[in-house]
Amino acid sequence: MIRPMTPADRPAVLGLIEATGFFRPDEIAVAEELIDIYLDKPGQKDYGIVVAEDGAGNVAGYMTYGPTPLTLGTFDLYWMAVDPRAQGRGVGKALVLWLEDFVRRESGRLIVIETSSTEKYEPTRRFYLGLDYREAARIPDFYGPGDGRVIYTKRVS
Repeated sequence: MIRPMTPADRPAVLGLIEATGFFRPDEIAVAEELIDIYLDKPGQKDYGIVVAEDGAGNVAGYMTYGPTPLTLGTFDLYWMAVDPRAQGRGVGKALVLWLEDFVRRESGRLIVIETSSTEKYEPTRRFYLGLDYREAARIPDFYGPGDGRVIYTKRVS
């Protein structure tokens, strides 16, 4: 089940972000900042956050998304993480498919996702390609030396 994040989900979401081992402390701090904006300012329209529950009602994954500023119908998938114990069970796919349906309902047309070019993120890049996202650009050394930015897009309209 995918549903809007609640304040009660905050510890579980932050725990799974850390448990993935993919994010640096400064990146985790940014994810936490966006979570707090979402939870503390319910009227804001910049970020949405949903969680995916497993069959027992535990948070198995989460995703932060939002409309891309100054665009017409473009949305960003800003953050997504799946609990390592739930990886490979379709949680990430369910989250991305949920976003695609949401963007269509909002009359959106394009989803943009970015990730790292490092070897550690190779499974992540294969994951997006497997969901029919296309690599639109690479910016070498964007995040740091040897760590480029890879941008994927998918038209959903």
